[in-house]
Amino acid sequence: MTPTKAKICLWYDGDAEEAARFYAETFPDSSLDAVHLAPADFPSGKKGDVLTVEFTVLGIPCVGLNGGPGVEHNWAFSFQIATVDQVETDRYWNAIVNNGGEESQCGWCKDKWGLNWQITPTALTDAIKGSDISAAKCAFEAMMQMTKIDVSQIEAAVRG
Repeated sequence: MTPTKAKICLWYDGDAEEAARFYAETFPDSSLDAVHLAPADFPSGKKGDVLTVEFTVLGIPCVGLNGGPGVEHNWAFSFQIATVDQVETDRYWNAIVNNGGEESQCGWCKDKWGLNWQITPTALTDAIKGSDISAAKCAFEAMMQMTKIDVSQIEAAVRG
């Protein structure tokens, strides 16, 4: 079997397996694929503790490394999730925020492990990258006032 050439490696402080299980339960085409225990003591754990977790988020292969404290996720990396409607937007947003996460601006939120997510309805991306510059500007300006994206407000902004 040929190994996946590239995976996203995400650092956790001992709770990589919990995070992977949450992602697998929350997003389609996601799974907890393998849990690997440490063969010996390591700086943030003991022999037999969970060292790495292989998981998939929306088809993207990932590795969760229980590397210990002191390394935080930041805004430079996020998962951007395209949603088809308000129901799907609300489902993902609420799953993340209501599980110890926090809201941010413009469709961004952070999960309880500090990983950033952009929950982005296609109505927004279609409007912003569309050929109607005026509608794109109105959609963009509406988005700049939001935390979770409201599809009906984006559609109203596009209509003028």
